[in-house]
Amino acid sequence: MKGLILVGGYGTRLRPLTLTTPKPLVEFGNRPMILHQIEALAKAGVKDIVLAVNYRPEVMVETLKKYEEEFGVSITFSVETEPLGTAGPLKLAEEVLKKDDSPFFVLNSDVICDYPFEELVNFHKAHGGAGTIVATKVDEPSKYGVIVHDIATPNLIDRFVEKPVEFVGNRINAGLYILNPEVIDLIELKPTSIEKETFPILVENKSLYSFDLEGYWMDVGQPKDFLAGTVLYLNSVSKKNPEALVNAASVDYEVVGSVLVDATAKIAKGAKIGPDVVIGPGVVIGEGVRLATSVVLKNSTIKDHALVKNTIVGWNCTIGKWARTDGVTVMGDDVAIKDEIYVNGGKVLPHKTIGANVEKESIIM
Repeated sequence: MKGLILVGGYGTRLRPLTLTTPKPLVEFGNRPMILHQIEALAKAGVKDIVLAVNYRPEVMVETLKKYEEEFGVSITFSVETEPLGTAGPLKLAEEVLKKDDSPFFVLNSDVICDYPFEELVNFHKAHGGAGTIVATKVDEPSKYGVIVHDIATPNLIDRFVEKPVEFVGNRINAGLYILNPEVIDLIELKPTSIEKETFPILVENKSLYSFDLEGYWMDVGQPKDFLAGTVLYLNSVSKKNPEALVNAASVDYEVVGSVLVDATAKIAKGAKIGPDVVIGPGVVIGEGVRLATSVVLKNSTIKDHALVKNTIVGWNCTIGKWARTDGVTVMGDDVAIKDEIYVNGGKVLPHKTIGANVEKESIIM
């Protein structure tokens, strides 16, 4: 089987992290974001994976090629000379995706969930249609494009309703698909949308179905959702792979809830970590530090008695003694927050030093 991951462009929604690192390589749960998807595809029997990219492909080639042997897959890079939307990349990668008659996966690289790819393949083959969309249920469907099913045929999609005023359903497109190779024949090699141009043709042909996703789902392409997705991910790990999380009884600092810590991180005895915290390699956490609902990336230091909440601490950063961060603060690479400074909702560009309080959401350039 084959799979295509829509990596896209500049990752503007996740800035300032993506100013120095391509979005797919930003660590989520201490692993490159895209690696979660590559591993899930490999487990489902996928042997050929295409990454559709148009920004800094050389950095990703260098990083991801080493995973080919680890997961037994072939990773190729389909480089767009212009952004081709969500359907154009399928046409560009036609040679790989149509190399045999097996269906292929299409994934948006921002999506994190418990990928149900084996069950999805079985469902897709059973209904005999040309395509299957993974659907997730939401509490407020009026914010999304909603899937409406055919009354007579279970899971057959009848139409899509964009941001419905009246309730027509609560299932939305989760950004994960499986398609038969002939779907590529419906696509031209130009900027085009699979959601707005390709799927309506399949609906008209009564050949597009939906598959309900169980468990959590999140598009982690922007900081607020990155943190929310981390909470969901850690909750899932606590149920399915609890030994990967910190065992509070085995460490001499205080642990609250689900906490994931790289083995090379150093955490002082008096620190209180959690709930919902991920700490990356080489991180140093000082005495009396309080960390909650936050991600601390590689080689960063949080000094004594700092309070860090709802924050993404970028690589090689320093948070000073008695400093406070909150309000979905995001620090780019090599940022320093001085002692006793308060940052609330700051988006701090790389290589900056913050020496005055930031009390309202703002971009620090």
